[in-house]
Amino acid sequence: MTQVVGKSTPRVEGVAKVTGQAQYSADLKLPDTLWGRILRSPVPYAKIKRIDTSKAERAPGVKAVLVGSEVTGLRIGRCIYDTPVLADGLVRFIGEKVAAVAATSKLEAEAALELIEVEYDEMTPVLDPEAALKDDATVLHPDLLSYKGLPVPVEKAGNMFAYLKWGKGDVEAGFKQADVIVENTFTTQVTHQSYLEPHSCVADAHADGSADFWTCSKTPFAVRGQVSNCIGIAKEKLIFHPMHIGGDFGGKGGFMDVALAYFLSKKAGKPVKMVMDYTEELTAGNPRHASIIKVRTGVKKDGTITAHHLDFLFDSGAYASMKPAGYLIGASTCAGPYKIANCLIEERMVYTNKIPCGHMRAPGDPQGFFANESQLDMVARKLGMDPAAFKRKNMLHDGDETPIGGHISHIRGDEALDKAIQMAGYGKPKPKNVGRGLAFSEWSPSGGEGNVFVTIEEDGKVKIISPVVDQGAGVLTVIVEVVGEELQVPADEIELKQVDSTIVPSDGGVGGSRATRVYGNASFEAGVKAREELFLFAGQALEVDPKELMTDRGLIWHKPSKRKMSFAQVIKFKGAPIYVRGYYKSAEKSHDTSVSAQIAEVHVDPETGQVTLRNMTSAHTTGKVINPLMHQGQVEGGVVFGLGYALTEEVQFDDGGKITTSNFGEFKIPNITDIPPLKTHVSESVPVGPGPYNSLAIGEVANTPTAAAVANAVEDACGVRITDLPVTSEKVYAALRARA
Repeated sequence: MTQVVGKSTPRVEGVAKVTGQAQYSADLKLPDTLWGRILRSPVPYAKIKRIDTSKAERAPGVKAVLVGSEVTGLRIGRCIYDTPVLADGLVRFIGEKVAAVAATSKLEAEAALELIEVEYDEMTPVLDPEAALKDDATVLHPDLLSYKGLPVPVEKAGNMFAYLKWGKGDVEAGFKQADVIVENTFTTQVTHQSYLEPHSCVADAHADGSADFWTCSKTPFAVRGQVSNCIGIAKEKLIFHPMHIGGDFGGKGGFMDVALAYFLSKKAGKPVKMVMDYTEELTAGNPRHASIIKVRTGVKKDGTITAHHLDFLFDSGAYASMKPAGYLIGASTCAGPYKIANCLIEERMVYTNKIPCGHMRAPGDPQGFFANESQLDMVARKLGMDPAAFKRKNMLHDGDETPIGGHISHIRGDEALDKAIQMAGYGKPKPKNVGRGLAFSEWSPSGGEGNVFVTIEEDGKVKIISPVVDQGAGVLTVIVEVVGEELQVPADEIELKQVDSTIVPSDGGVGGSRATRVYGNASFEAGVKAREELFLFAGQALEVDPKELMTDRGLIWHKPSKRKMSFAQVIKFKGAPIYVRGYYKSAEKSHDTSVSAQIAEVHVDPETGQVTLRNMTSAHTTGKVINPLMHQGQVEGGVVFGLGYALTEEVQFDDGGKITTSNFGEFKIPNITDIPPLKTHVSESVPVGPGPYNSLAIGEVANTPTAAAVANAVEDACGVRITDLPVTSEKVYAALRARA
């Protein structure tokens, strides 16, 4: 039998990408396409007193100029519709869209922007999220109660637009049972996804209001709905065409400039292409939220956790539109894989006059797990316990209840911990100023909706079509592998074609570490259906029981009689191609959990505070691994992603709310010299999971514990605790001097 699943199959789109054949939105060349460019606000909070576009309208090459008054009242969002297509008489952050130009070249469009005159009546911005909550704070969105999509009821217009809580038991009673109570506050920074391809789109609006779009969104059907709701055109009249995506990490799920490109195209009567440059990405993209997290933990002297309270305050920036749930669902799981009888998690989302934030790889989890895993390390040290022993004592096991009352069917935290300790030499003697830090994370993927169609043509070839797009994680390859496994056809002999949004009424897209679960299960169903049809007609042709048939490399075999038929012969007998649909839809969160146990080993220079990574260990317990090479890439990429968040990456602001890290010379992502030796282990010893063949998620669980592992290692090395990300040498030096 041909083994397809479980092999390191090359990417389906790999050759197209490395040879330059893969088409991205910025590559698209429609006839007479115009370039769209945006004039952005230089001030954080102001009324627009006057805007004069007359000179820009007469500039060479300009075909359309658009201002907010032409799209007044039109708002857009992934859940909360609070963002105007263009500033509607008011700007709320430095970088907000004020006007847009479409011209025959990018240079002409940018030159025209210089000719637009805008007069602002500046107001005092609200830049601090805690200040935004005060009763006397300026209300940045007076119309909040009228916004569509608010995730929970809001009683009055203020800067807090969402308050949620999760938990179980009686937290205050739990604290009364505690022998020791530990309280700390943790803060995390704004950071950008740093995908290779910036946001880009092409819109071709037609006279009847319909339009064609080519975008870098990983959820094109969702964006279609967002644009439809914004512009008032039926979504069926908006066709989204699949394009390759040059990286995502959570940032490519929203609309960005798609609606604006539509209106420019409609006004100019020609297609319009819009591509953000990286200064725009870093100053007006949709980065990860900054947070303030207060954690209070009560424990018995033996290490039993009696009460745990996490209080999240997320700085959403000027708008909330780039969050598909309107808040960060990750906060609800950040008490970790531990047995906690009494737990309360609270989340507040607030507006400020800063860059609007969105999703970034495990939204809410890196912030929360940094705080939680740091806190539990500190609690263990307060008790005089080894952090590993403390966490092992409180670890969840199969059938346990989560800290907020959910049910866990399958979890292997102990196994991940044991392997990480063994590989890292956790208990071995350390040189002076060297420390080791341990942190955990767990992930249960949500559901979604996916469509996969399989055809077997007259020539016997297997072909797949799907509206799914691949954001870089490899879902196209997973689809081909799963169908190949069910038909026993090698993956490289199967053709896959991506199709536009007209093929099905709806499709969920990828993200949230759910792609293998959703599209893998849809592929599994399609593969099974296709195989059953093959066996049905082959059984008729061979006059045998279909249950006695098997397939291998394009042939149907009847073992007892040793007779066979090719797929092509079966189709000829049937008289028509086989065409089946695989469909999966589930809104239920999985009760089976992936676990990551990471150990960082660092050296801290006591004279300078310099933190040097010596080793990283990442041990994972998961389900069946569909493609080991891609799976390992997710582990390694996740660790490096987490290291950037832990040590170097920060979108920085001046006192007036202006971003000062506006290029990659100032916004520091890790390079090869920053990456330590990495040991990894993936255990699929008990394959259990919601995906095909009992597979489990890997995409986001690998990056969530890293920052806490580093911070825990720093304290182990030099005795000072950094509670504010990133962990820089300046902060460590200051803490060492303060202690001295």
